[in-house]
Amino acid sequence: MSQKVHPYIPNMVPEVQEEMLKVIGANTVDELYSCIPDEIKLKEEMNIPKALTEWELRRHIENSLNQNTGANEYVNFLGAGCWQHFIPAVCDEINQRSEFLTAYAGEPYEDHGRYQALFEYQSLLAELVDMDVVNVPTFDWGQAAATSVRMAGRITGRKKILLAKSVAPERSKIIVNYGSPELEYEFVDFDLKSGLMDLEDLKAKLNHDVAAVYFENPSYLGFIESQGSEISKLLKEKKALMIVGVDPISLGVLAPPSHYGADIVCGDLQPLGMHMNYSGGQAGFIAAHDDETFINEYPSRLFGIVPTVKEGEYGFGDVAYERTSFAHREKGKESVGTQTALWGITAGVYLALMGPNGIKDVGQTIMQNSQYAVQEINKLQGVKGSLFESPFFKEFIVDFTQTGKTIEEINQGLLECKIFGGKDLSIEYPELGQSALFCVTEIHTKEDIDYLAASLKKVLEK
Repeated sequence: MSQKVHPYIPNMVPEVQEEMLKVIGANTVDELYSCIPDEIKLKEEMNIPKALTEWELRRHIENSLNQNTGANEYVNFLGAGCWQHFIPAVCDEINQRSEFLTAYAGEPYEDHGRYQALFEYQSLLAELVDMDVVNVPTFDWGQAAATSVRMAGRITGRKKILLAKSVAPERSKIIVNYGSPELEYEFVDFDLKSGLMDLEDLKAKLNHDVAAVYFENPSYLGFIESQGSEISKLLKEKKALMIVGVDPISLGVLAPPSHYGADIVCGDLQPLGMHMNYSGGQAGFIAAHDDETFINEYPSRLFGIVPTVKEGEYGFGDVAYERTSFAHREKGKESVGTQTALWGITAGVYLALMGPNGIKDVGQTIMQNSQYAVQEINKLQGVKGSLFESPFFKEFIVDFTQTGKTIEEINQGLLECKIFGGKDLSIEYPELGQSALFCVTEIHTKEDIDYLAASLKKVLEK
């Protein structure tokens, strides 16, 4: 049977296949697969559509992509875990360099630049969250939170985890799925007026079986959890750990969780120089104090700096490699696979470029813009611009219940005005009525916000 060489399938050149088969000791590809039992082989022809030419494939993909409408064409007020921030051009310039873009794993003796870049990222992020140890990025915030929770279970030897009900439902599902059945989970209520964690409910559920409490600040619902010190005090009485998920870009204006008692801090790096990429381009981080007990429970890689035999020269490489699943294999505490190291390098570039003053300026701009948005939305009849009484950072809940319209209807009307509206919370949090989570960042101008308010007015009057 003649075989056609396909440009997207490797090793199809007959001469190459012949050489590979010779090394293996087989005469043909069929002989190579002769070990497969005949009864499980497919006998009939596979129904494979006619392959497209390279030009036809390119045109098909481009036509599909052109059906999408991006945030550069419409004004975007949708966040809820993937946020639109300004991306400095240097972030893309550096993360597209071949030694970073194509490197997968590598070793310290052959990959000096990437290891140093990741060490610098870890150092910069550690300074931002005011912790000592930061890992090579995990897949996303959900994985970082789930791993942090499992670390707490191993450190304390306990099985029960308390999750704030205000944690993003998607992340809660990841955390519960990743830790079950080894760990047990229970949710702590929040106050419907302030959004803050219900401390009485926390006290009722907190006992000596609890390994940790996990909450987010700013929360998924936008508000700033101001009870961090009180929560920490309650946990310390029971010798439980406090894990806080954080949006790192908020730390230009908010105190890092380590200042109010967090034992482990985790979060998403996407706000630090990463495009939204259809909700991709995300990476999670885990940070802890310089405590050997905590460090040894990190399943992911940590990079450090050490002096070499040559005076004044330094090298970069793995710290305590023997604790990882790479070393323990199937006996590892957790199995860590592909990690998003490229986004760690990107976040490092962003933090180095912005510096402390730049991060502070971005945070202040975000808060000013979001406060102005709420002020303008509050002028609309029957609309409550910020549902919770607590302060917020870049996201806030707008309550449309009194207008008689559903969020679905409102967002459809906004689309006609070329606006992406807020996240519909009516399914995830039905107790909040017809409410939507809006996001305002440093990329929004006064004109954008005024246009949102005017468009909402128009939609509500229909």
